[in-house]
Amino acid sequence: MGVYDWLLDSDPALRWQVLHDLDGDPPGAVAAERARVATDGWGARLLAERGADGQWAGGACFPADFRGDFSAGQPWTSTFPTLTLLRDFGVDPSAAPVRETVALVAENCRWEHDQQPFFAGEVEPCINGRTVAVGAYFGMDVDGIVDRLLGEQLDDGGWNCETENGSVRSSFATTLCVLDGLLEHERAAGGSPAQAAARRRGEEYLLERHLFRRLSTGEVADPAWLQFSFPTWWHYDVLRALDYFRIAQAATDPRVAEAIQLLRSKQQDDGTWLLENTHPGAVHFAMEDGDGQPSRWNTLRALRVLKWHDGSVAADSVSGRGTHP
Repeated sequence: MGVYDWLLDSDPALRWQVLHDLDGDPPGAVAAERARVATDGWGARLLAERGADGQWAGGACFPADFRGDFSAGQPWTSTFPTLTLLRDFGVDPSAAPVRETVALVAENCRWEHDQQPFFAGEVEPCINGRTVAVGAYFGMDVDGIVDRLLGEQLDDGGWNCETENGSVRSSFATTLCVLDGLLEHERAAGGSPAQAAARRRGEEYLLERHLFRRLSTGEVADPAWLQFSFPTWWHYDVLRALDYFRIAQAATDPRVAEAIQLLRSKQQDDGTWLLENTHPGAVHFAMEDGDGQPSRWNTLRALRVLKWHDGSVAADSVSGRGTHP
């Protein structure tokens, strides 16, 4: 079985993205496969595990019975990570069970921080950036959170969850979480010139650091970022950063060259990429065979990043805008 056939021999949540991002199938065929996410497979399983109040595990960021014990990792079964996963699946926001769920979340779900309504956000930019992402994706008004995030951008161009505790230096993970949200909001609601400028400054923060290096020393900021996980949740890694730039449809910047080389180096002889560095914690169900095994999600994400990158390089070559690795 070739890589593309192997990718297609999977769940609708993954298969429709293969058809859309890699195969370029007709829109009707893509839409038909995408519609199945809410009714078949992983997407349907997640929706079936929802409570009558629209929440998962009775809580926003954490299950209602969570008491702060992270010894086994962060639990990923509450409302926020589950909505994030449904967005990763590309579930159709207009599907009836999805519309019902989002309305119930807006009505009933409150943040553990201070009982704020879910789509009003809370105080940490890493959480608020991802709340903007899911809110905008599912058609909710998250303008208030966007305004807050624009006011919290640091002088170096990024964001940090520790800003309220006095941090003046950005973090890779928080910055990418916010960029993801701002981009989703721009795609859904149009955004503003100020928002677009803030997003470009945030992108520059990552590009200046070649997506994984310290600006001060050039050292790898965190070796874990060189391993590719899925789901990523709030965590940062090079593949997640590259996939963001793909979605943003930015022209390929030469400063992603090392990251692209790393991505190519991880392709296996059979054309796949492995699952690496799975983030510990309870999940609704496993989607893959574990770390060290071929990963359909990572293979899809890697192939579409390379398709974007190589297509951009070819366009630059034709137009004479420059050369890239």
